[in-house]
This record gives sequence, C-alpha cells and structure tokens, in this order.
Amino acid sequence: MAFQAANWPRKLRSAEWFGGTSRDNIYHRSWMKNQGLPDDLFDGRPVIGICNTWSQLTPCNAHLRDLAERVKHGIYEAGGFPVEFPVFSTGESTLRPTAMMFRNLASMDVEEAIRGNPLDGVVLLVGCDKTTPSLLMGAASVNLPAIVVSGGPMLNGWFQGERVGSGTHLWKFSEAVKAGEMNREEFLEAEVSMSRSPGSCNTMGTASTMASMAEALGIALSGNAAIPAVDSRRRVMAHLSGRRIVQMVKDDLKPSDILTREAFENAIRTNGAIGGSTNAVIHLLAIAGRIGIDLTLDDWDRLGRDIPTIVDLMPSGKYLMEEFFYAGGLPVVIKRLGEAGLLNGDAITVSGETIWDEVKDVRNWNEEVILPAQRALTSQGGIAVLKGNLSPDGAVLKPSAASPHLLKHRGRAVVFEDIDDYKSKINDEDLDIDETCIMVLKNCGPKGYPGLSEVGNMGLPPKVLRKGITDMIRVSDARMSGTAYGTVVLHTAPEAAAGGPLAVVRSGDFIELDVPNRRLHLEVSDEELQRRLDAWKPHHVVPESGYARLFHDHVQGADTGADFDFLIGCRGSAVPKDSH
Repeated sequence: MAFQAANWPRKLRSAEWFGGTSRDNIYHRSWMKNQGLPDDLFDGRPVIGICNTWSQLTPCNAHLRDLAERVKHGIYEAGGFPVEFPVFSTGESTLRPTAMMFRNLASMDVEEAIRGNPLDGVVLLVGCDKTTPSLLMGAASVNLPAIVVSGGPMLNGWFQGERVGSGTHLWKFSEAVKAGEMNREEFLEAEVSMSRSPGSCNTMGTASTMASMAEALGIALSGNAAIPAVDSRRRVMAHLSGRRIVQMVKDDLKPSDILTREAFENAIRTNGAIGGSTNAVIHLLAIAGRIGIDLTLDDWDRLGRDIPTIVDLMPSGKYLMEEFFYAGGLPVVIKRLGEAGLLNGDAITVSGETIWDEVKDVRNWNEEVILPAQRALTSQGGIAVLKGNLSPDGAVLKPSAASPHLLKHRGRAVVFEDIDDYKSKINDEDLDIDETCIMVLKNCGPKGYPGLSEVGNMGLPPKVLRKGITDMIRVSDARMSGTAYGTVVLHTAPEAAAGGPLAVVRSGDFIELDVPNRRLHLEVSDEELQRRLDAWKPHHVVPESGYARLFHDHVQGADTGADFDFLIGCRGSAVPKDSH
C-alpha cells in the first residue's frame, strides 16, 4: 500500500496557537516562555507531545521519565519542539478494582489532551498492560501522527536455580503452597526474585503482548517490543523514535494510514505465533473500533486458527523476554509469517517502509527460543473463539496455554455466583468438586465486577491440587492475566450481569467444551434455558454515581472490545475552537 507524503514545508496545526502576532498568539507563546524557551522554538517547526504514563503507582512504567528525555533528544535533533505531558496511568498491579475499568477513562484523557493542545504529533510512552491500548485508542480517535515507545520488559527472575516469570510463577507458587509442595517462607523468599529490574512483565504477558501488537501493527519501530527496559538499546529506541516522529509530522503519516485492516490481520496472526495474551483480543477490537475498522471475534478465529506458536516463552513455554530479545525478537517472528505467506507485507509502518522491508533481512539467533514451525509449541496457537448456547456472542480460550487432554471435555458445573462466592467456598474440603468438574464463575464481566477483572484463572481447590492435578476447565465472563495459564474459557458473552446464559448456569448442570469444533454448550433444553432466563434477575450491584456509573451504563461487551458505546467509530476533528 503506497503512502504519499505531504508537501513540506507547510503550516502545521500548532501554528493555530503559536504562529502570528495576534493577541491570542502572543498569549499562548508568552505563557510557554515562562519555562525558559527561546523564540525560535515557535518558528513553525513540528511541536511533538510526549504522552507519558510514568507513575510510581505503575511499577512497570516507573522508569519512563528517563525514556522521555531520550525521546526529547531525538526530537530536538530532528528539528522538532518536544513537550512532555502526563496522562492517566493505569497500573495493573495496584489499581482497584481493575486497571481495565479505567482503560476507557485513560483513553479519553489521552484523546482530549492531544486534541486540546498545540500538538502536531505525539510519542506514546507506554508499558503496563492497559497503558498501550488506552494511548493507542486515544491517539486513534484524534488521528494526528503518533508513534509508540514501550518501556520494555524486566530482566529474568531467578529462584533456586529456576527461571521465574513475573505473574506466571506467582500463580504457580501460590498453587504449590496450597498443595503443600512449597512452604510460606519459601514463597516469601521467592517474592524478591520475581521483579528484579525496572520494566513490565518478563513473560509473554499482556504488557509484552501489547508491545508486540504495536510493533506488528506498524505503529512502533521494528524491534521495539522485546528490548529489556535496562538495556542501553531501549534508550536508543526512544531516541530514534523521537527523531522519526518529526519526519512523520512533515510527511503527515497518521494512524489511519498505518492502522489498516491489513495491519490488524498481521497483528492477529502475530499474536498466535507468539502465544500472546487473550487480553489482546479485547484491546485490538477497541483500537480498531476507534480507527473505524470493522474487526470482529470471527476475524480472530479465522486468521489465528492455523498459526503455530513458535515462541517458547512463559506462560506457554519455558523462556522469558530477555531470551526472546537475544534471539532476534519480534522481527524474526514477523519474517517467519511473511515466509509462510501469512503476512500482509505491503502494510506501511511508522518508518515509512513496509513491514516486510523492515524484517526481510533479520536472523534468528536461537532456534530453541524462536522455534522452527515443525517444532512449534502448538500447531494452532491463535485464540480459539467458542460459541454455543452458553456463549452466543462468543468466548475465548488460549490453546497454547491449555492442557491438550481438556480441549474436548464434558463435565459437571460447580458454580460460583461472583468472586466473593468463589473465595468463600474454594478452600472448603466439603465442596463437591473433583478434577472432572468445570468451574463456573459469574458476574465478573464488564458490568458485573465492574470492569472485567483478571479473575478468570481461578485457583483450583486444595483437595484437587493435593492429587497432583494442576489444571481444570474454568469458564467465566472475566479476563485473566496474560501471564496466567490453564484451560480457561474467558470473556463469555453476553456476560452474566447483562443477562447472558452464563447467568443461569446451575451447579450440577453439564457443560461440553469442544475446542477443535469451537463449541461451548450447556446441556439443558432450549425450553429450560429460556425459562431460566425469563426468571433471571440481576445479581450484581449497580454503581450509584461517578465514573463507575458511567462505565456500567455505557460499556459494551467483551466481544466488541468493551469500549464505551459513545466512543466507537467517533473520530472527531483534531482542531478544537479557540476559546480566547
């Protein structure tokens, strides 16, 4: 797809604020000059916003101040004028009830900060899970030139001679304590080994997945996703991105030129190849909605179904992001897709080059980390989209993280009405459950929790764990962390709080999971299911006011990206009216 660069020089958007000699122009410039800025910064050169999600409450992003300085160096070198500003930072590890509840709020913050200020382009500094999609959603809605710079993953964790993956081993060690295989003192000792450097999760969790999605979409420079946060090359990437955004403004290379249907298809296939997080489904659907691309769950299943997972990283495999980077990182994976005829190679990236031109000469330096297709972790690594009378609008499962023997299974449902019900019952030795059962969790979807929390990978009951069982089928309308694993059915839609069939499942019902045939079926008659739905009453508490009420009233289902109904496909003008 050819991109035609705009003519340069030309009058830029920021000139509406800073160009000329009117009272308003003088007003805007004079206030900016109280920071010690010289006259020539207002001479019509590109004004570049550095949209920073730095926050000490978002540990993954706590090092982004340094990267922002590196971006500034690049912008100045290329003849631009950098201005850094903060936006809402959604920290996955600290923010309650869940960072996902505030992804849409953060995207609105980003959108209005970009639209309302004298910016010609933006650098999106991201890291933690929801910061990448929220900044991309906001930037897509305004459609000014934009480039993503990720903070990068942490270094490998190590404990007792074993690689420790952030998140992944938290779940593993927690289950080991419940099973009596690890004592509490060892668990506490392992704590310090999980997060031993700045950066986001060192597994192929949601943060690394979304960094990979940004690169596969072409909205970040090639190689951005995998560089460790503390590696000097991460600073170089930030510097080069600062240079590049200035030229993007001169060329008028916008998100709508890059985030095309072909780009989303590349990202979906890449997600399958890396064994990426199920959260990518929701986020890419939301980003596509903002840019006006009609992307659906069916696209995820169709495009990703036959993609082998060739990256041997936790939680699906055994290595971590550090090894992935040393092996060549995401460019190697994208090249493999291209060689297999599974890449839209003509898709334009922020570099101005096609995605194929960027990767065609890269090499794989470790075939134990990035595997040949014949040694893939799984032959069908994409996201499985399941439909049936229990999930009419779809549910998702990550085959590369599931147990093969459970992908076709019929089991008795053990139902938890909400997360508190689960917590009150799961450790009860009298709970009527065994490894053949299917655990069902309700009221944890977008409206139910509220916010669509990461509780779908429910821990197993101790009496099952003590048998040496490490996986059971779990079904919910919740999400799970990208660092988690197991045969876990997620995002069941419509959700229970909206009156979906999940709301009326009862303990003792039988459920059939058939991943090869993409089926999730509740074994009750159509008549009985309808009787239950007719008698159903909402179980969840509806927030009375504030953002929580706005979220509840306007959030859409997980099957369409859980964005707000009034934001989907509503890209507005990038130039607001001057109020002076």
